[in-house]
Amino acid sequence: MLVVSVPAFAVWPLQDGDGNQLPSLAPMLEKINPAVVNISTFATRQQMNPLLNDPFFRHFFGPNQRAPQMKRSQSAGSGVIVDAADGTVITNFHVIDGADEIKVSLNDGRTFDAKLVGSDPDVDIAILKIEANGLHEVKMADSDATRVGDFVVAIGNPFGLGQTVTTGVVSAIGRTGLGIEGYENFIQTDASINPGNSGGALVNLNGELVGINTAIIAPAGGNVGIGFAIPTNMARHSLEQILEHGEVKRGQLGVVIQDLTPDLAEAFGLEGTQGVVVSEVQDGSAADKAGIKQGDVITEFDGKEMRTAAQLRNAV
Repeated sequence: MLVVSVPAFAVWPLQDGDGNQLPSLAPMLEKINPAVVNISTFATRQQMNPLLNDPFFRHFFGPNQRAPQMKRSQSAGSGVIVDAADGTVITNFHVIDGADEIKVSLNDGRTFDAKLVGSDPDVDIAILKIEANGLHEVKMADSDATRVGDFVVAIGNPFGLGQTVTTGVVSAIGRTGLGIEGYENFIQTDASINPGNSGGALVNLNGELVGINTAIIAPAGGNVGIGFAIPTNMARHSLEQILEHGEVKRGQLGVVIQDLTPDLAEAFGLEGTQGVVVSEVQDGSAADKAGIKQGDVITEFDGKEMRTAAQLRNAV
């Protein structure tokens, strides 16, 4: 009998069927689930009878109509505890946008009022704080190390049903140009993400947070296996600035930039097509003072290769 040893590439714990442990994410999730929270938001808005906007209606019934009614609305989302000692919760800005009351519910049944510390609408990040003991947190991974094909797990509160876990892989990284946020550098995944998952966790098989689930592409209104998460490195930048300054401050180069297309590369006599073309430089700007000129091609920033204009914008 010939026995051949081959390297094992699968990450799942394969076992036999003779009573030994079967593949399961349960041990990892038992540690992570307590740090993923459900967020309920409440908002009070004025609601007027649309007929009052009709001049014909007002002519017959007079201007003295009932005052606008106040309507109380509720919506649901998800969040992740990233600092148990301080009760710091990270979520999406659109989850809490316009809310006048925010409540955070843990998977142990406890519910707390949350305070909005600050937000970064351009990245769709908001930071909350709760006063509670016995919290759990998720470690934030270096999302730059995430690769296409990595297994990931999405945890959130879809449709307000309660904590739900779905699995998938990283389908793509560095997704931009979607028009969803001001700054985009999304992780794309086929893990099922639905309304209510926003602000929830995207974790790797080590139980480390690699992204904050934020959006889906759903032409028919349901999940089609195309979801997006904000990388933790981008979310961490917003988190640190909000905790330190109460807001996010960004640098400005003072340039108008665009991707280096094949036509532009040929015009500049360049072999590659990866880089960022400077179309305009503002007088007196940081770029102007640094000697950057119109027509320059930026290929590296802070030691990192720059392939697209969106990547440079995010780096700055």
